[in-house]
Amino acid sequence: MPSAPDQIQIWSVSELTAEVRETLYDNPKLRTLWVRGEVSNLRRPASGHCYFTLKDGAAALQCVLFRGNQPQVPFELTDGMDILAQGNIDVYGRNGQYQLYVRRAEPAGRGALHLALEQLKEKLQAEGLFSEEIKRDLPAFPATVGVVTSVQGAALRDIVTVMHRRCPGVNIIVRHSSVQGERAAPELSRGLQQMARHGEAEVVIIGRGGGSLEDLWAFNDEALVRTIASVDVPVVSAVGHETDVTLSDLAADVRAPTPSAAAELVAPDVDRLRADLRRAAATLSVRLRRRARRARERLNGIARRRVFQYPDKMVADRRQHVDELYARILGMQRRLMHERGLVLSALGERLRALDPRAVLARGYSITRDLDGNIITNSGDTQRGQSLRVALYRGTLDVEIHSVESGESEQDGNSEGGAETSD
Repeated sequence: MPSAPDQIQIWSVSELTAEVRETLYDNPKLRTLWVRGEVSNLRRPASGHCYFTLKDGAAALQCVLFRGNQPQVPFELTDGMDILAQGNIDVYGRNGQYQLYVRRAEPAGRGALHLALEQLKEKLQAEGLFSEEIKRDLPAFPATVGVVTSVQGAALRDIVTVMHRRCPGVNIIVRHSSVQGERAAPELSRGLQQMARHGEAEVVIIGRGGGSLEDLWAFNDEALVRTIASVDVPVVSAVGHETDVTLSDLAADVRAPTPSAAAELVAPDVDRLRADLRRAAATLSVRLRRRARRARERLNGIARRRVFQYPDKMVADRRQHVDELYARILGMQRRLMHERGLVLSALGERLRALDPRAVLARGYSITRDLDGNIITNSGDTQRGQSLRVALYRGTLDVEIHSVESGESEQDGNSEGGAETSD
C-alpha cells in the first residue's frame, strides 16, 4: 500500500468535523437564519428535547429544539405542519451530521399565537371545560361581589361606577392583579382562588379593558382557564374586547362583552326593581278590589236566598218531612214483620208435620230389637224374640208368640201376636 505524500495533510474525523463546524460558525449567514419546511419524523424523548426533520420536495434538514427554547414556540408541533424555524446551523460531532438548532418557530402563513390558542381550545373543549352543563346561574341579589383585576385600570372604575349606580348597597371586594404580561395569569388565578377559598363573594368578576391579542393573552392561559372552571363560586368573564373571545370567556359561567356589562349582569337595578314592585303592587291592588267586589256581590246573592230569609220556615218544613219519613219507616217495618211472621208460621207447620212424635200421636208405633235396630219386616224376627215398642207416650217390652209374613197394609197398624213381658 503506497504511503501518503508528506505534503498532503491527513485529517482525523474529529479534526475534520471541528473544521467544518468552525467554517459554518464563521459564516454569518448560518448563525441566524430562517428555514421553511414541512415537519416530519417528530420525536419527543424523555429528556424533553424535540427532534424532527424539515423537508421540502428536494431535500431534508435535521432539526433539534432543546427544552430551554420551547417557551419560544407557543404552539404544538405536529407532523405535516408547515413552519418557519429560526436558529443556527451546526454539526453534531457524534455522527458528523449538520443540523438546525431551532430557537424560535411559527406557523407558515399564520400567527403562532393564533395556532397555540386554537390547539389549547380544542384540548380544553375535549375535556368538557366549556360545557354548558357545568355552568352555574348567577345569584339574583348578591350582597357581596368580588372583582379580580388591576386596581389602576379603567375596568375597575367602570365596574364600581355601574354597580353603585344600579345597587348602592352592594359590597365590593377587590383583589389586585396584573392583567397582562408574564405575571398576569398566575396573579389572576391566585386572586380568584382566594375569593373562592374564603367565601368572600357570592359571584366574582374577572377581567380587564380591551387590547390586542397579545395584551389579552393572559386570559388564554391554561392554568387560569382551569381555575375559572373549577372554583366553587360563579365567575363572570369581563375582558373588554367584543370581537375576540378568550378561553376565559368560554370557561366562565357567564361572558360579558365589557366590564360595565359585567356589572350590569351581576348587580340588580334597584330603581327598576322598585318601579316593577310599584307596578306589581298597583296591579295586585286592582285585582284584589275586583275580587272583593265579586265576592261581596256573591255573598249578597246568597243572603237573598229563601233559606237565609226564612230559616224558621225551612226548619219547620224539614221537621215535618222527617216526621213523614219516620211514619213511613214504621209502616214498612210493621208490614215487613207481619210478612215475616206468616212465613215463620208456615215453616213451623211444616216442621211440626215432619215431627216423628206427631206420627206416633196418630196411633203409630216404632218397634226396635234390643240392639236398637228398627223392625220393618216380620221376616226379620222370630218366635220368642223380645222387642221394644215406642208409643206416643211410653214404651212396651214385648215377646213374640208367633210370626206372620205377608204384604204390609197401606193403612192402619200391623197386627201380630205378642204379649207384654213383665
